[in-house]
Amino acid sequence: MSTPLNTHSARMALNQDPELRRWVEEWLKSKERTVAANMTDAEFEKHWLYVRPERMHEGAIEGVAAYKAVQA
Repeated sequence: MSTPLNTHSARMALNQDPELRRWVEEWLKSKERTVAANMTDAEFEKHWLYVRPERMHEGAIEGVAAYKAVQA
């Protein structure tokens, strides 16, 4: 990905690369789990289904940047 990282380019990368998308989703899910630490696993899974689209959109840039940093 050679274009500057912005929301549009990050979302395009997530849509075009399934491995990247899986990695970023797990990374964001892990971050969300620390915020919702008081939930049981079942409660958290239900919560994640509800907030996932929003978190994936909001965290696209940060997630892609984290993936690139780990891969470097």
